[in-house]
Amino acid sequence: MPIRVALADDHVLVRQGLKTLLERERFQIVGEASDGREMIRLTESLHPDVAVVDIRMPLLNGIDAARELSRSCPKTKTILLTQHEEQQYIQEALEAGVKGYVLKNQVASDLVHAIQQVARGEFYLSPGVSKAVVEAYRARSNRPADPLSGRERQVLQLIAEGKSTKDVAVVLGVSVKTAESHRSRLMRKLDIHETATLVRYAVRRGLVES
Repeated sequence: MPIRVALADDHVLVRQGLKTLLERERFQIVGEASDGREMIRLTESLHPDVAVVDIRMPLLNGIDAARELSRSCPKTKTILLTQHEEQQYIQEALEAGVKGYVLKNQVASDLVHAIQQVARGEFYLSPGVSKAVVEAYRARSNRPADPLSGRERQVLQLIAEGKSTKDVAVVLGVSVKTAESHRSRLMRKLDIHETATLVRYAVRRGLVES
């Protein structure tokens, strides 16, 4: 049976290119998503063997989407597509349960091998990131713990994307009061009290683009 794959990228042309590449290699594309939340719903419904997820997506970024999928769909293996070679991103991805880490400038040559390997239960890292992985694990003991919970990090991304508290509540499926509580708590934890400063923090964390 062919390996069943779901794709998530907010750029339609990128998804079409990936789909063409993978179907040519006889993978079965069972679904496509344009943001992280749609990807979670799609994966929970279709249970693909492998989810190929872009690191930068609206509503929920690829790393946090992978973290959710590792809990809700543990049999689906997640591969992250990214342009980042920095140890911060690699370490966060591995901690989130990602099984493959593929650099976008090597997608054509790497993605097929990555899907094949993670479907067999192995890990795959694009050539060129191995040094960063070693450095990341060496730095683990020195890296401060993330002060935010997963939900607070999701709220931070939505705020940085310009969503109002009401919008955040709708996206997360919670009350406005609960969304406001999350917002107040994360600002207190970060000791940040202005939205503009909060956005800059989210950019530094890689949750949104500048």
